[in-house]
Amino acid sequence: MNGNFFLRIAVAIILLTHSVFGMFNNGINDFGNLYLNQIGFAPFGVFLAWSIKLSHVIAAVLLLLNKYIKLAGFVTIFVLVMGIILVHFQEGWFVVGGGRNGVEYNFLLIIVLLAIMFPNGFKKNTI
Repeated sequence: MNGNFFLRIAVAIILLTHSVFGMFNNGINDFGNLYLNQIGFAPFGVFLAWSIKLSHVIAAVLLLLNKYIKLAGFVTIFVLVMGIILVHFQEGWFVVGGGRNGVEYNFLLIIVLLAIMFPNGFKKNTI
């Protein structure tokens, strides 16, 4: 086991907990109806919210299985970047403390996913 293993497990837990609880407390439907539909995604807000959360669950399973890591990472990074653009950027940097609901957490998850996807860094292919 290496550090990458622990990062995969940690991100999988984060993605699962962030998604699964919303499936049972109406959080996903509320996000779709009360936020996404209101900012211009109507009538697809709920569908989009469920698609986002299901992509997190699938990515978490793939991370746990160590399969299709780059695909799972790219999809999740896309979701996180869109979250920054649509939700978090207007709130600033800090999630708590110096602000509320900012971009710092998404930023950290993106960097960790990149580290998982490219454990040896970005190297040019040499022939």
